[in-house]
Amino acid sequence: MATKVVMEALSPTMEEGRLVEWKKQVGDTINAGDVLAEVETDKAVMELVARSAGTLLKQLVPAGSTVAVSSPVGWIGQPGEEIASGALPPRNDTKPESSRGGGAAAATSGEIASAPAAPRNDSTPSVPRNDSPTAPEGRVKASPLARKIAADKGVDLGAVSGSGPEGRIIKRDLEGVSSGSLRAAAGRAATSGDTAFTDTPLTQIRKTIAKRLAQSIGPIPTFYLTSEVDMERVAEAREALNAAAGDKGGKISFNDIVLKAVATALTQHPACNAWWQDDHIRYWSTVHIGMAVAVDDGLITPVIRNAESKSLREISAETRDLAGRARERKLKPDEYTGSTFSVSNLGMFDIEHFTAIINPPEAGILAIGSIAKVPVVVNDSMSIRRRMRITMSCDHRVIDGATGAQFLKTLKLLLENPLAMVW
Repeated sequence: MATKVVMEALSPTMEEGRLVEWKKQVGDTINAGDVLAEVETDKAVMELVARSAGTLLKQLVPAGSTVAVSSPVGWIGQPGEEIASGALPPRNDTKPESSRGGGAAAATSGEIASAPAAPRNDSTPSVPRNDSPTAPEGRVKASPLARKIAADKGVDLGAVSGSGPEGRIIKRDLEGVSSGSLRAAAGRAATSGDTAFTDTPLTQIRKTIAKRLAQSIGPIPTFYLTSEVDMERVAEAREALNAAAGDKGGKISFNDIVLKAVATALTQHPACNAWWQDDHIRYWSTVHIGMAVAVDDGLITPVIRNAESKSLREISAETRDLAGRARERKLKPDEYTGSTFSVSNLGMFDIEHFTAIINPPEAGILAIGSIAKVPVVVNDSMSIRRRMRITMSCDHRVIDGATGAQFLKTLKLLLENPLAMVW
């Protein structure tokens, strides 16, 4: 009997996935465990594997489609076996416009319905929609809600480019459109009057970033603490360590030393190594540092687990490995979840000072600026020293001002006296 291939939850936070590429084609022999397709989740590109053996009988969604978790994407069975042709349509991130064929209605834009899709009878899947740009007799294909909006605004649907499946016009194509004005199809450049613009569909990682940041900057009462650190001794220590290592292994970076110092300081200030949990605060006895890494389409935060118990060399090697695989979108879910405190470093971009947004449920994040030579007064004399500004964003529900200040004081002491980290 033929079995459905469904979009699986490939990460703890995944609610939908974009099928990037089919690795098996219709007619291919499939063994259990074979990679069927590559799927872009909210953080990485992962493999969708077969759970049964047989032949790939049908691909229900084309490459590039965004599909809700648990929705069918294909069928596996025996050669020549007949299957029903229907499937849930790909997700389009629009408000629900109608109930479709027994599946859960699409969620509002930027959100995912919390309830799972209703159980479906495998023998009688829903009938697919006709998503061709125009229906029989030349009628423009558009959703019922899009037709109503167009009628209310007096917009000619025939002059609107649709961004739904196969060019179907949906609600988002009419947002901001008034009578006589047009909106280009998503992902295509167009002109409106003298203005040129390009609409680009959101990727899974950008959707997740938007959702997470909205959860942070709005409801979390955040305050900021900034301090300036003398980095002369750290610079000298780094030069000496890298010179001693020679060609053995990679070089230790300033960021590696900062991460080591943060981990050490958090062991002394566990009140900052905490999660807000609505009805309680969770204080962690181990330090799992999230390290912000810029990728092509946003930001991902690989986690250095048990950082407090790792040497500087171990942290350095792990940061290089995690950052490299993060940029290649090859991290596993347990490698970018579960951090207890985060660090974001923009110093390499010559950013002197910035504030970072807390990553819930963590209670704090540290923003690292550039290291610059500046004139300072040392022992009543003017001197040129390497200095660095650091800013801590604190969730006031967990961390009080004095608590955060004490943590930064300890961190500054460790960085200005790096030997203190090896006591």
